[in-house]
Amino acid sequence: MTQRTLIVTGTDTGIGKTVLAAALAGALGAHYWKPVQAGIEEEGPDAQRVGFLGGLPEGKVLAEAYSLTTPCSPHLAAEIDGVTIDTARLALPDIDGPLVVEGAGGALVPISRTETYADQFARWGAPVVLVARTMLGTINHSLLSIEALRARGVEVLGVAFVGDPVEDSEATICAMGNVKRLGRLPRLDPLTPQTLAAAFAANFRLEDFA
Repeated sequence: MTQRTLIVTGTDTGIGKTVLAAALAGALGAHYWKPVQAGIEEEGPDAQRVGFLGGLPEGKVLAEAYSLTTPCSPHLAAEIDGVTIDTARLALPDIDGPLVVEGAGGALVPISRTETYADQFARWGAPVVLVARTMLGTINHSLLSIEALRARGVEVLGVAFVGDPVEDSEATICAMGNVKRLGRLPRLDPLTPQTLAAAFAANFRLEDFA
């Protein structure tokens, strides 16, 4: 059975959630699972990118329950592909050791016309790591995401920031949201497995994810 499951979600799309998930999975020696992949980026599917950046052995990267063609919200991508997403297929994998599960986009991204990722997180019953950028607008996006998750009974483990340091925004989100500041991942150039592992080790504490 899974010993520890952590869900990684974001306040928006394209903010560094997949990179943070890769760093976390690598640091924990965890399995990684993105249950629904909608569209393939130039770098390949997120599972492939996470496996590379996190330095994960092939067996640690689990296959998606659904791999959809169009890069858009999963509910619409599924409709375009003529697929009905069955939440029974989204049950957490039965594995040994820690598991990092990545959602798509933000917490309220629809899986279907009636359900969001936050609803699925509540069914999983695992704590969420909320990834937030440090750019303008992040206070509103972050606090709304925290409220939406807690309204469904989802435990928010903390916020992991991505980007340049903005002390007031980071402190305000954590104080007003009554949530732990897990750390901040700087933008990395080049972004490699080595630079990512070093940056995560320098800016986060593994015990905060235990």
